[in-house]
Amino acid sequence: MRTILVPFCDDDRAEAALQTALLIAQRYNGHVEGLHAWRTPQIIAGEGVVFPSESLARLTDESKQFAASAHQRFDGVVKAASVPYRDIGTSPEGVSCSWREGEGVESEIVGDYGRLFNLLVMGRNEMGTSVDWKATLEAALFESGRPVILAAANAPAAIGQHVVIAWNGATETARTIAVSMAILRDATRVTVLTVEGGFVPGPSAEDVARHLSRNGIEASTMTAAPGRRSVGEAMVDEAANAGGDLLLKGAFTNSRLRQMIFGGATRDIINGSVLPVLLAR
Repeated sequence: MRTILVPFCDDDRAEAALQTALLIAQRYNGHVEGLHAWRTPQIIAGEGVVFPSESLARLTDESKQFAASAHQRFDGVVKAASVPYRDIGTSPEGVSCSWREGEGVESEIVGDYGRLFNLLVMGRNEMGTSVDWKATLEAALFESGRPVILAAANAPAAIGQHVVIAWNGATETARTIAVSMAILRDATRVTVLTVEGGFVPGPSAEDVARHLSRNGIEASTMTAAPGRRSVGEAMVDEAANAGGDLLLKGAFTNSRLRQMIFGGATRDIINGSVLPVLLAR
């Protein structure tokens, strides 16, 4: 996790994501890059309709002002953390950061540019309602090919000390474990959590724990009854109650369609988890 990309704008959720990324960078001597995407306004007018040039210029200026505000906020956070700016290609000694702006659609930029990084960290959208936010998360997972951590609403005091694996037997969760081995090895505690009724045919939680042990990772297992909760809600509740500070979850299970990434347990975890969530596919 030596290089971390944080899609960034001037809001509290993005700041929480940046603070989370800096915590990870401090553990792995990493580099954090903030990325702000802005697009030139596209005006679609009907035949015979003239859009004033000064209005287009004003919209362009507003986009640039948003970028400047985002950079100012990013700068304030990294300076408060005493993290210096360095080029990402310089000698990897100590935690460092950089800033990048790109003109275009955020989801497209994140999907393409994110392929260069070990990890992407994103802020959590309010109840997952933003179309643009969903598009960016989809691109981060499906186009960058990298794991994504969704930060909690507030930056945690620590991350990766007690990792909870939301195990459901599925291929996607197995891949999430595979790309998270460095985090799991560094954790002081690992719990493999299953929820009754939330399992597909596959290895048991005990099987997972045994194979993690072979990799030098000691893990305990825990099974929870959902009660009146959905499977995703139960995973969120039990992970928090167990004292976890990072939840691992496969990005999707029931459908290969991208639109289904926000369905079922994944949706409930994205919307309801008070912990940072690491997603991969």
